[in-house]
Amino acid sequence: MDHHLSPEHEELRRTVEAFAHDVVAPKIGDFYERHEFPYEIVREMGRMGLFGLPFPEEYGGMGGDYLALGIALEELARVDSSVAITLEAGVSLGAMPLHLFGTEEQKREWLPRMCSGEILGAFGLTEPDGGSDAGGTRTTARLDEATDEWVINGTKCFITNSGTDITGLVTVTAVTGRTADDKPLISSIIVPSGTPGFTVAAPYSKVGWNASDTRELSFADVRVPRANLLGELGRGYAQFLRILDEGRVAIAALATGLAQGCVDESVKYAKERHAFGRPIGSNQAIQFKIADMEMKAHTSRLAWRDAASRLVSAEPFKKQAALAKLYSSTVAVDNAREATQIHGGYGFMNEYPVARMWRDSKILEIGEGTSEVQRMLIARELGLTS
Repeated sequence: MDHHLSPEHEELRRTVEAFAHDVVAPKIGDFYERHEFPYEIVREMGRMGLFGLPFPEEYGGMGGDYLALGIALEELARVDSSVAITLEAGVSLGAMPLHLFGTEEQKREWLPRMCSGEILGAFGLTEPDGGSDAGGTRTTARLDEATDEWVINGTKCFITNSGTDITGLVTVTAVTGRTADDKPLISSIIVPSGTPGFTVAAPYSKVGWNASDTRELSFADVRVPRANLLGELGRGYAQFLRILDEGRVAIAALATGLAQGCVDESVKYAKERHAFGRPIGSNQAIQFKIADMEMKAHTSRLAWRDAASRLVSAEPFKKQAALAKLYSSTVAVDNAREATQIHGGYGFMNEYPVARMWRDSKILEIGEGTSEVQRMLIARELGLTS
C-alpha cells in the first residue's frame, strides 16, 4: 500500500493546514468560551469548497472523495474540533444522505447550496430513548392520502447543525409502517427548516464542542410533501447504517487530528517551558510521553486512511471503519489526557488549546457509534455472533 498522498491531496492538506492555523486558531477560542457558532469561519470554509469536497461538480461539489474530506477534517481538528465537527456533520450526515439516496430533483434542489456552505443539513436519528438502539425509533410519520403529505410526530436529540441560522433541512428517521411480523418500517424524510410544527430547542450546555451547534428537535403534526421521502419507503434504517459506516471514517480522521494536535501543542510547550534550569522537553519522562503520543497518532492515521482507501475503491470497509473509529477515539482521549498532564496547571486553563482538546475528546468515544458498538461490529465481522 502506498501511503503517500497524491499531489492533489497534499495540496489540499497544506491549504487546510494554513487555513486552520491562520484563520481558525486566532479566533476559535473566543467563540468556544462564548458558546457561539463561528459563522464567519464556516462561511470561509464554504468559499474554500470544503463542504463540497466529496460531491460531483454537477451539484456544485469539488469532485473529490472521502479521503479528501478526511484530510480536511484531520487538519482542522489539529486546531479545533468544533469547526471540524461542523464540517463533518454538514457533509457526512447532512449532504451525503441526499447524494446517496436522493432523487434527481432533491439533489438539484438542495446539494448546490449545501456544497457551497450556504446552508447546512442535519441528520435526525438519535432520540431520548434510543441512541445505539436506533432500530427502536419512536418518531412516526403517517401519510395523509387526502393532502398527499407526511405527518410527523416525535422528538430527536443531540442533533448537530440543526439550529443554526443557516440550517436548511433535517433528514428525519421515522416509523412509517409495520411489517407482517409487526417490526417497524423506518423511513427517512426531509424536513425543511421553518416547517410549521417543527421546533428547535435552545442549544445544549455541553462539556465540549462548545462552538458547534447541537439541539433537541420536536415534531408536532409536522407536514411535508410525499415527495420529501428520501430513498425507498421502509429503507431508512439500512440507509442510516450506510451513512454511519462512512461517517465513522470521517470521525476517525477528526479524532486523529485531535490526537496529533495534542502532540503539536505538547512539543511546543515542552520546548518553551523551563523547570529546574532547563526545558522540560529535555526530561526523558516528557520525551517518552510525547513519543508514545506520536506513535498513537501515526497509527491512527494509518487506520483511517486504510478505511478511506477501501471506501473510495468500492471495497468492503465496515470492519476497517469500526477499527479506525474505535482506535482513533481511544487515542484522542489518551493523548488529550497526556497533553494536559504535560502542560501542568496551564493545561487546566481554557486559554490553552489542550484544555479544549481534553474537553472535546470524550465525545469521540460516544458519537456516531459508541466504542462498545464498534467492538460489537468488529466481532460480528469476524463471524462472532451471540
